[in-house]
Amino acid sequence: MENSTKLYSLPVNRWDTYAVAAAFTLGAVLLPQLCHTIPGGGLRWLPIYFFTLVVAYKYGVVPALVTAIAAPLLNSALFDMPSEAMLPIILLKGSVLAVVAAMIAKAVGKVTIWAVLLAVVGYQLIGGIGEWAVTGSWHAALMDWTIGWPGMLLQWIAGWALLRYVFRSI
Repeated sequence: MENSTKLYSLPVNRWDTYAVAAAFTLGAVLLPQLCHTIPGGGLRWLPIYFFTLVVAYKYGVVPALVTAIAAPLLNSALFDMPSEAMLPIILLKGSVLAVVAAMIAKAVGKVTIWAVLLAVVGYQLIGGIGEWAVTGSWHAALMDWTIGWPGMLLQWIAGWALLRYVFRSI
């Protein structure tokens, strides 16, 4: 079956870029609240990154960066999660994810399970190095790999499926 998912690169100067970003930001505010009803759910499922991955791959870096920055700020302001102490790391990793996923989507030109995996692994590697540089702690930098692996797996498989089958014609 041929992949017919359309990929876009929405520019900074169009209103629909921000409408897309607002919709994905809403998802990135609501999903963490759902996951936080489970003890340790945020650390395990990494929900704040899911919608950034999907919007970056489907619509490009601009709406993805808006989502990666707005969602953690809104979540922190409204629900105090992430905490102010974790906010810089979440903003860093989300921004790296926005850039990496958009670059991979543009380079590959289609949705493949391996390209989405590369986006997830890529942002975790680069973001982890960034977290280590900011915190000075390898332990903190490796937490997404040790505790958050279910979330990384979810980002990979559910992100791919959403892009491949749900957002096919949008």
